[in-house]
Amino acid sequence: MLNIARKELQSMFASPMGWIILAVIAALFGNYFSNGVTDYLDVASGAIRPAERFGITQAVSQSVYGSASFIMLFAVPLLSMRLIAEERRSQTMPFLFSSPLSITDIVVGKFLGLMAFLATLILYIGLMLSTLNLWSDIDFGYIVANTIGLFLLVGSFCALGIYFSSLTSQPIIAGILSFIFSFILMILGRFFANDPSNIAGQFSFSTHFQSFASGLIDTADLAFFILFIVTFLTLTIRRLDADRLRG
Repeated sequence: MLNIARKELQSMFASPMGWIILAVIAALFGNYFSNGVTDYLDVASGAIRPAERFGITQAVSQSVYGSASFIMLFAVPLLSMRLIAEERRSQTMPFLFSSPLSITDIVVGKFLGLMAFLATLILYIGLMLSTLNLWSDIDFGYIVANTIGLFLLVGSFCALGIYFSSLTSQPIIAGILSFIFSFILMILGRFFANDPSNIAGQFSFSTHFQSFASGLIDTADLAFFILFIVTFLTLTIRRLDADRLRG
């Protein structure tokens, strides 16, 4: 499992696309961070009434983490689409199936490799926001909660992306399907904002990410993301196991 994860991580850092995505996303995060600090300084200078002011942690983090959730929505399908679909297209799946590794090792290994790559970006956000502590007292608990929430959200995108990658031999199709379903799950809560009891609204990523974005770690939201990830990794394992039995 760890060998698969290491192989995937190395292949992403060896790929020009991986570095391009990494550089573009890091630049976007840096831009939102810079704008957030600038906006906060405008507020602190008295441009906005004191009653409307926020602490620097919340003011800057909201901008960065809020944008990060949607930036990752676009980035993850680009990275996950090739994980299994590329193996099908290059006809290397039989070699994986004949290896001493189980299907679970293969799927979880690929998932961990992708998550390790994306974790560098999530860690980058946390370190960038932590630099605010050099000139102001910040709420590290707020940053930790947002970091955990973003990590779980990205994990859900990855699990969904790997599942769609297992359904086809065309990475582009897998990427498009992954983006469409991830996007639907992100905006689903907006359609049922006035009806919290609606079951469909409970599957919205944004709804469950909201508690983390507020600086809280809600066990119900934590359980939702973990169950979602486990469910789609299990579906991917079952899909590949059925392919192996068919030969």
